[in-house]
Amino acid sequence: MSDTETPETTPETSQATAQAKAASSAENPHAAPVRQLARSMTRASLLFTPPFILVCIVLFTVLNGLHGFLGALVGGVLAMVASLSTLGMMKVSAGQDPSLVMLIALGGYAAKVILLFLALTLLKGVTVLHPLSLGITMIVAILVAAAVEFATFRKARIPTIIPASN
Repeated sequence: MSDTETPETTPETSQATAQAKAASSAENPHAAPVRQLARSMTRASLLFTPPFILVCIVLFTVLNGLHGFLGALVGGVLAMVASLSTLGMMKVSAGQDPSLVMLIALGGYAAKVILLFLALTLLKGVTVLHPLSLGITMIVAILVAAAVEFATFRKARIPTIIPASN
């Protein structure tokens, strides 16, 4: 490397920078803010929802013993998986065409509902789980996650209109 070349201006670095710029200019301009929002929503959901699940686990353990504990635990896990899968779909579809985003959103929602229904149907005969503990914990966790995600969305500074670059 010569005295005039710095590590930032080597031919390899400038080529990598040019490739990164070309890749980012080809990507949908809405993708980065949507991914940033999804990350913020995931972080907030992981911060605020587990304490509510823990409260449900403790409450139902006290009220229903081991069956309540296991029911609340399974309900909390199912609810968190359902909530985080929505945010994962949001991250995956961020840079896609709007019609594909709708397909992913609606298809993902339908798949999630079907999988939750299937999981709850399979767990119906499991006597070691207290069904009311499982159900109430799921409802609490899903509602808290949705409220936290909504609050995070309201606080986010995402541009509604992103002008096209010429």
